[in-house]
Amino acid sequence: MSSALPDLPRRNLLALAAATGALAGLPAFTASAAPQRPTNTAYDSGTSRNTLWWQAPAGDTSMIEQGLPVGNGRLGALASNDPGHEVLLITDATIWTGGLNGTLDSDGQFPYGRADFGSLTLLARLTVDIPDHDLGAVNGYRRTLDLDRGVVGASYVRSGVTYKREVFSSSPDDAIVLHFSQSGGGRYTGTITLEGTHGEAAALSFGAQFANGLKYGAAVTAYGSGGKVTVNGAHIEFSGCKDLTVVVSGGSNYAPDAARGFRDPKLDPQKLARSKVRAAAQHSAATLLSTHVADFRAVFGTFELSLGTSSDDQRALDTWERIQARHTSGDPDPELEAAYVQFGRYLMVSGSRGSLPMGLQGLWLDGNDPDWMGDYHTDINIQMNYWMADRVGLSSCFDAFTDYCVDQLSSWTDLTHLLFQDSRNRFRNTSGKVAGWTVAFSTNPYGGNGWWWHPAGNAWLSNSLWEHYEFTHSRTHLEKIYPLLKGACEFWEARLVTTTLDNGKEVLVADHDWSPEHGPQDGRGNTYAQEVVWTLFGNYAAASAELKRDSGFANTISGLRRRLYLPEVSPTSGWLEEWMSPDNLGETTHRHLSPLINLFPGDRIRPDGSTPKDIVDGATALLTARGMNSFGWANAWRSLCWARLKNADNAYQLVVNNLRPSENGSNGTAFNLFDIYEVEQGRGIFQIEANFGTPAAVTEMLLYSRPGYVELLPALPDAWAESGSITGSGVRGGFVVDLRWKNGKPTEAKIRSVGGRTTTVAYGGKTRTVTVKPGGSVTLKDFAR
Repeated sequence: MSSALPDLPRRNLLALAAATGALAGLPAFTASAAPQRPTNTAYDSGTSRNTLWWQAPAGDTSMIEQGLPVGNGRLGALASNDPGHEVLLITDATIWTGGLNGTLDSDGQFPYGRADFGSLTLLARLTVDIPDHDLGAVNGYRRTLDLDRGVVGASYVRSGVTYKREVFSSSPDDAIVLHFSQSGGGRYTGTITLEGTHGEAAALSFGAQFANGLKYGAAVTAYGSGGKVTVNGAHIEFSGCKDLTVVVSGGSNYAPDAARGFRDPKLDPQKLARSKVRAAAQHSAATLLSTHVADFRAVFGTFELSLGTSSDDQRALDTWERIQARHTSGDPDPELEAAYVQFGRYLMVSGSRGSLPMGLQGLWLDGNDPDWMGDYHTDINIQMNYWMADRVGLSSCFDAFTDYCVDQLSSWTDLTHLLFQDSRNRFRNTSGKVAGWTVAFSTNPYGGNGWWWHPAGNAWLSNSLWEHYEFTHSRTHLEKIYPLLKGACEFWEARLVTTTLDNGKEVLVADHDWSPEHGPQDGRGNTYAQEVVWTLFGNYAAASAELKRDSGFANTISGLRRRLYLPEVSPTSGWLEEWMSPDNLGETTHRHLSPLINLFPGDRIRPDGSTPKDIVDGATALLTARGMNSFGWANAWRSLCWARLKNADNAYQLVVNNLRPSENGSNGTAFNLFDIYEVEQGRGIFQIEANFGTPAAVTEMLLYSRPGYVELLPALPDAWAESGSITGSGVRGGFVVDLRWKNGKPTEAKIRSVGGRTTTVAYGGKTRTVTVKPGGSVTLKDFAR
């Protein structure tokens, strides 16, 4: 066996450009423990419904629409899978420029540029060139994404030899692995090149530093059998190899600690990257793969979904052809629709484990200038990204979102106290007081804010964190988020102002603000803020009671909640008012559904008789007016709201709308299933929210829950009614549900407790109360009675 590493036993390894220290005791980008190797390596998904496939590689200039994603939660890449010119665009969730951004512009708002606020950027570009495997010289090309194993693959035939490659990003080994194999006597000859994307030249490893002080680095090595693997200057060359394994790793010295400036000064990313690739290269490709699959399956394999059976003709099409055929024919393709949900889960497992959470583009870029900096938008993006997690058995992936908010809190608090009351800030508190914390519409990983202040953003973030507790009943999580909830309440205690309604009643309303992202910027009592603060206050009171903390403050907050103004229905439009006005002050078909935030994700507005009928009708009328065609994330939100209103037809149609093929940058699904957002005619960009929001909508059509209540099949569309199942779906109240149905009716529901004890299960107007001990389960079958 030949390799580009030095003096490892029995392997004839060649040296990296520089020596590295001992492997033991080195810090890691995410974890330093040596991985456990599995003893059972038999898992193979084979022809699983969760294997997507294509008949063409990605082009160099179309990687964001055609590249296939891999990721270990921190370290990701887009793979081209071109036979003769494999390209990996490598990302690390922490490769951010910018910083605290703590000086306001002249209008009292935050700067929002790459030089001040900063941007997520690429880490490196890796190429594997195999000159005699040009795409035009091969046949039978097939490219796959095995969602069950977390592996991208490609195969083709050249001169009677079948060549295969697999690409995966391993969390246990903290490295991306490419393995090239063949059957039939073939050989691989070519060159491996690693380059930085910020001006670093090709090298076996590199290290550099941004102007903001963040250090980053990457390294590559390779080994093979039956030929030679040698270092030639800045490149690795391989010749006559029966198989070839390439290992690449990298990262930064980012540390989630404001007290240390979000840096670990002791960490040398280049040195660490070298040690990681050296450690991984001591193992065979088969061992690295089996270790990765075992780890990936432990997270991904918690949930299953069947929405029915597709036809043989549909199954015969590749994934892009199926997307196009679904749109052209209008015929349901239930296996494709279920696979789209699983693709969202794949992205979640690949992009949200042990590091920063996912923002606008998740972990995947095709350059250093993503639109809106690839940041965390606090008025829908980061919240929608995590609506799906608990519902599809990925509660552990939510932790990255929680940890991010906890880690940023001290900086957010400092900036709020220092800057929010700036006399130039049109959103400042007219009370003259400030307390607690809030954020702007955009946030970065350095405690920094960008663009305009978003006063209600603190409430929405806090409510999202609380909802995770409702799913999991994790007391550890609740204790972590309690300071965020309390600080947000402190902010609103200082911000609310008293106004008198026409009937003489005094109520509390939010101060001057914007209903994201349209209409007047000086409205008081906007529905969005009123609803989200009403929910926040209720959630905080429940958290205080559960943890037995701050009962006096909780009573104060509950008193404020009782005095909050809640929106009314406009006598002019018949819609739920978005502003404290009967008039529509914004865009009728605006993408945001901010005034409906308590239809979804909140649930104050319910079509079950507990909410006044005029409010439900007004919400329905407003949702209708917003329309059925928008950007992908906006369609997903609409679908979720229609599911809450039990309108299966509309909820399903919006899912279908998101599956339409994106052509020339139009809204829809790209070749690689990424959701495309049409910024302007002819230019579309990747925005990841719909890849998570749409699966959330699918699950919400099958299961509705709130603490103490679970409804089966609240909005089941005809397309999925014949038969189906969902296994491992989290519901609020601390339970997980396995549900089967046939001919539009449930046949079996298993309710498992992850902390909850009692809940009511409803279907068809009938209810049953079940009591389950934590860790136990109960199965319900006879739904006719």
